[in-house]
Amino acid sequence: MPPLESPSCEVLAMDSKKKPVKKQKEEGDGVSRRDFIRGVGGAIAGMAIVASPGEAKSRSKRKAQPVLGIKGPVGFNLKINGQTHRLLVEPRVTLLDALREKLKLTGAKRICDRGSCGGCTVLMDGLPVYACMMLAIDAQGKEISTVEGLAPENRMTPLQSAFVEKDALMCGFCTPGFVMSLTALLRSNPNPTEEEIKNAIRGNVCRCGTYPRIIEAALASARRR
Repeated sequence: MPPLESPSCEVLAMDSKKKPVKKQKEEGDGVSRRDFIRGVGGAIAGMAIVASPGEAKSRSKRKAQPVLGIKGPVGFNLKINGQTHRLLVEPRVTLLDALREKLKLTGAKRICDRGSCGGCTVLMDGLPVYACMMLAIDAQGKEISTVEGLAPENRMTPLQSAFVEKDALMCGFCTPGFVMSLTALLRSNPNPTEEEIKNAIRGNVCRCGTYPRIIEAALASARRR
């Protein structure tokens, strides 16, 4: 088999010559994409300098204003466990932080702090809510109940007694949230079924896994009531 012949210098020289590349233009009016983008950019830049100095100053003032026009702490009243409390906090403070830090009501626990565990459950107008997911300022005019308000004279409710008797708590950190959720259930439905109890506590998480005992405690409390 004859050896392959190497390309001649003339062929290499012809291949090395590149043909000029023509710029592609957009279909339609024949304006290239680069020219179009350059034109749009210039138009936007021109619009940006149309505003008069007075208008620019006015815009800068509007941007500097705080959200909702509120600066610093604000004062308002909250009704907690039947008592009215005067608070002075920033609007961004949650109901959970107001309860724990300002009123020293630490029964509602900060666990996840994102509305997924139920450890901070309190009652608002009789319904269970996550205190970490609500601003304290939005609780004005509402009836707030915490676990401390269930036994003001240090006498446990039938539900709390059932939790102790049925050993429905281990570390106890999540227990106040379960008690508040079940308290709301038993007040609206004194004789719930097991499925209704499970549905009532589906927003509460127990990392110790005491769910069977919690359900037993709720059923025992319902029978006593």
